[in-house]
Amino acid sequence: MRMRLFTLLAMAGGAFAQGPLNPSLLKQQPTGAWPTYHGDYSGRHFSTLKQINDTNVNHLTLAWTYRMNLSSGGAILGGEGPETPAPGSNSGFGGPSIKGIPLMVNGILYFTAPDHAYAVDAHTGREIWHYYWKTLGGIHIGNRGFGMYNNWLFFETPDCYIVSLDATTGKERWHHQIADVKQEYFCTPAPLVIGNHVLVGMGGDSLDVPGWLESRDPETGVIQWKWFATPRPGEAGAESWPDKYSMEHGGGMTWQPPTYDPELNLVYVPTGNPNPVMAAQSRPGDNLWTASIVALNPDTGKMAWYFQVSPHDTHDWDGTQVPVLVDTILNGQPRKLLAQASRNGYYFLLDRTNGKNVTTKMISAFANWQKSIDAKGQPVRDPSKDPQIPGTLVSPNSSGFTNWPPPSYSPDTGLFYVGTNDTFSLFYLTDTDAHPQGYGAAERNVATVNNSLRAFDVKTGNPVWRRTTNTGAQGLLSTAGNLLFGGDGNGNFIAFNSRTGKPLWHAGLNVNHSNGPSTWMLDGKQYVVVGAGDTLYAFVLQ
Repeated sequence: MRMRLFTLLAMAGGAFAQGPLNPSLLKQQPTGAWPTYHGDYSGRHFSTLKQINDTNVNHLTLAWTYRMNLSSGGAILGGEGPETPAPGSNSGFGGPSIKGIPLMVNGILYFTAPDHAYAVDAHTGREIWHYYWKTLGGIHIGNRGFGMYNNWLFFETPDCYIVSLDATTGKERWHHQIADVKQEYFCTPAPLVIGNHVLVGMGGDSLDVPGWLESRDPETGVIQWKWFATPRPGEAGAESWPDKYSMEHGGGMTWQPPTYDPELNLVYVPTGNPNPVMAAQSRPGDNLWTASIVALNPDTGKMAWYFQVSPHDTHDWDGTQVPVLVDTILNGQPRKLLAQASRNGYYFLLDRTNGKNVTTKMISAFANWQKSIDAKGQPVRDPSKDPQIPGTLVSPNSSGFTNWPPPSYSPDTGLFYVGTNDTFSLFYLTDTDAHPQGYGAAERNVATVNNSLRAFDVKTGNPVWRRTTNTGAQGLLSTAGNLLFGGDGNGNFIAFNSRTGKPLWHAGLNVNHSNGPSTWMLDGKQYVVVGAGDTLYAFVLQ
């Protein structure tokens, strides 16, 4: 009651400038808003703002902090389960962490954590409302945040529901089930809003189940179309699977928010690994459309093209790293390209109009699972590096050379920035059945050679600079102020010179930052906001 009373009084006093999202902001580079997970549709995590720059960033100071309120008391309640989480529903992943990137629209920050959603005043960090989802269980590994349409918010829950809230009040408009948590699906993505389509994905590896992407109506939540990440008999791609059963249980989860080109009207969906995950004897073939980048028409869900980054993956290397849209000059011609630093240790540059490969570059110095690169620019795996009964040494490990946190691309520098791990693991085949289930193999990590923050030439994948860190994949943000915001893995949030990698400023946080930073202008001030653990930190120039 206290929280609701505060909210009503504050709104009545004009303290908050809440209002609907102008859809045109989604097609612009983010300046006065951060209206979608990636800031805009491109996935670049780049800002043209430069009030904060390499000459004055040493004057950056803390403006406010907000620590998540995790109590259900006084919150707006929704959901299908008991008021408190089911025993064991946290699945050993620790307390809630802000793994989403907050939206900032009309002076309000909107963000989520598993079973929780919040609105916070972007000027002060004061909570406006708090929504609490009564869960049926599920894996509470994280939540990547909201999508927004008009004055409505959309987020996914660990027990795989899509929920719509009124942005002004936090009250629930509707909720619908995406997938059955009893089949061990769990849902972490931030929905992507394109026109009147709310795009929704999911995760799940424990049971052999299919993955898909679906579009829902923002008014009602009704499904508009559904695209499965594995084909059915007679469909294109079915030849890459041995039978109907393997297709219907083949995985390909869609847990990374896609990117989108409004001019081409194509949404770029990165898909997860095939199932069974590591014991692959029941699924000979490339296993389309898993571990791929797939271009879909957002109005119909029809596929325009695909590129598979890990054909017949046997190491849990999801292809779900951010597909970053790049507009540049290549060989004297303007090109619409797509770049991805992949979990398997490779960098791919594609023509995003047709999916044709432009560049394939091994950017891990130690990747040893492949024999060659084929004519399509795809790595050809070495079967001797598939999990073996006596074990086989593979680099990278299953966590990958990089992972889900967003990289950054700066059109000013022409550099692609990504956090990386060079690692080795022994992979042991443990399920020799003709039809294994789940993972079917065991992994023992044996070495981490180095962790680093790296910059690559976006056109060639050639290395430009590297900073050793104590972490691997990490969320990044580059700006026109010649800055790259990231961290060192020791709890320090750092501003680097984006051309050289030289550290220029740092703030010691309690823990490592837990997703990509964002930046935007509000009342003439440029803010930089980052989540670390259960706390949001906002910085401005002193």
